[in-house]
Amino acid sequence: MKGAHRIIVETKKIKYDFTVKRNITILTGNSGSGKTVLIDLIRDYKRYGSDSGVLVSCDCECKILDNEDWERQLQESSGSIIFIDEGNRFIPSKRFAELIKGSDNYFVLETREKLPMLPYSVNEIYGFRESGKFHHTKQKYNEIYHLYGEISENDSVKPDIVITEDSNSGYEFFSAVSEQKGIPCISANGTSNVINCLMKNEQIKGKCLIIADGAAFGSEMKDISEYMKASGDTVLYAPESFEWLLLSANVIPEVNVKEILEKPQDHIECREYISWERFFTGLLIQKTENNPLWRYSKKKLPEIYLSPKVFAAMKKFMKLIIWDK
Repeated sequence: MKGAHRIIVETKKIKYDFTVKRNITILTGNSGSGKTVLIDLIRDYKRYGSDSGVLVSCDCECKILDNEDWERQLQESSGSIIFIDEGNRFIPSKRFAELIKGSDNYFVLETREKLPMLPYSVNEIYGFRESGKFHHTKQKYNEIYHLYGEISENDSVKPDIVITEDSNSGYEFFSAVSEQKGIPCISANGTSNVINCLMKNEQIKGKCLIIADGAAFGSEMKDISEYMKASGDTVLYAPESFEWLLLSANVIPEVNVKEILEKPQDHIECREYISWERFFTGLLIQKTENNPLWRYSKKKLPEIYLSPKVFAAMKKFMKLIIWDK
């Protein structure tokens, strides 16, 4: 399953209208925000059809997955958008994460829990708010919006320390850039270690720039967002992945993936890739495998990627966050 899919759920009194484009979408918010209502409306429609007074419109089947016999239901589903309410205790389980990997379904998870076993995107975490689009009628329109808004600054960042979530090629690159500027660059050695790394290095005063693969950093966003608000001097830059940056900078000879970059959702089969980060890694490896000079490795970055030509191209593409010190 791939592509973007618009979902409309409505009654005479309420309407939801949103689009999902990745295999994992997170809907979160406090009690009373509208999460459970959405699930209940879809459930009523599945049980009673048009007699429910609910209209569900989507080019894929929308399903509800409940506690009872959930493993069998999931394994027998294909090409569907599966909604799961936060009351289901299996959501944070290892078994659930295992079954999502390789599944030919999209999942919309309504939860306030941190789900570190699932690599979901910072761009697919949504909250609810009531819109004024139906202000003069009796129907209430519940708008779904990106919970964390913009996750990078609009101006150049001049950090005093850089922390990368990556410990491999991405860290090598940003460490080399930081070294030129005389800025310490530290690897957190994994997504779940970023907060601890921040706390361990709080003695370094000034601006801190966190660089993370946004396509798989969603589970950390609540903690990181709270830390950023408290510190006032921490900035998060979360592109899809380091490999996405390299492809987007268009610096590698004879590698042109513009069409894919414009609409990744039309090219990424969720059964094959649990996250977009893995897709872009595989794409870069595939596109450079026949070029000994540019052959990409996630474990060890080839020397050519640390050349002035690549630095210049990446700085131009990352103009909103590249540092000048």
